[in-house]
Amino acid sequence: MASAMAADPGPTPTPGKAELIEIPASPDKGFHFPYLLFLPDSPEGNKYDYLLVEPNNTGRVSDDFEVHRAAAIALARDSSVGNFVAKALRIPLLVPIFPRPSSTKDVYTHSIDRDTILISSGPLKRLDLQLLAMIADARPRLEAMKRPVRSRVLLNGFSASGLFANRFTLLHPEAVAAAAYGGINGFITLPVGELKSRPLSFPVGIADLEKITGHPFDRPAYQAIPQFGYMGAEEANDAVIYPDAYSDEERTLIFELLGRKMMPDRWEAVQAVYQSEKVPIQFKTYAGIGHGTDGRINKEVAEFFRGVIEKASTP
Repeated sequence: MASAMAADPGPTPTPGKAELIEIPASPDKGFHFPYLLFLPDSPEGNKYDYLLVEPNNTGRVSDDFEVHRAAAIALARDSSVGNFVAKALRIPLLVPIFPRPSSTKDVYTHSIDRDTILISSGPLKRLDLQLLAMIADARPRLEAMKRPVRSRVLLNGFSASGLFANRFTLLHPEAVAAAAYGGINGFITLPVGELKSRPLSFPVGIADLEKITGHPFDRPAYQAIPQFGYMGAEEANDAVIYPDAYSDEERTLIFELLGRKMMPDRWEAVQAVYQSEKVPIQFKTYAGIGHGTDGRINKEVAEFFRGVIEKASTP
């Protein structure tokens, strides 16, 4: 396993050998933090021309950036659903290295919560746009490595990064070919502006999406994106109850409209909303699974993406 830490794309990866490349931050290009490109072994060549993106998720707060960098490297190179999918499909994986600072109260960057999306200045401003800039930067680098990829990405996440993936898909459907996310607290942002006559501001819903992002919700583009959302039946990690993940107002709305009990009540209520909106999403609950995945889940996520790719390639 080789790792290049340089301002340029670095040497062309050796065919058949996995590579991890760290791209430094480039504020002039629109991103204030570095990102990683993992290129898996490809002994049979590159069958699919897609880029997989998985937002980083350290699992804890820290003002030490190296903590988040180390966690992102482990995710990209060693162990994650995204790493598994990248190796199974032999496609490159992009992982941003976004911080999750402890000194910024209730800002949950790794899930791109409301506090994060409303940051108006500084390096943490609009991490969603920074991720788009990273993707745009990676494309010519990959082409130079003879691994060209399409403009729309496959998006994956688990736990906080699963929420990031779900919310990014709503924010930028034009950039996403397919999305999969799991371990998501029995709740994902609803693709509606109100429910039972109650307005739903982001990230509970999309009532004020245009106001806070500057562009309207592109429903036709969103409803064309295949998605896969999953939970473990034994899940006990409920981020909805924590103040850094949701405000008191958001928590009250979720509890009153969708259920205080995460599994199965809230999870089933969320599914009903998505189904009523005719979103092409497959939901699945895995028996015997808590807050994590196993080989079966990882394979099914990979096969979900494979199916999307092959369907798109069918004349």
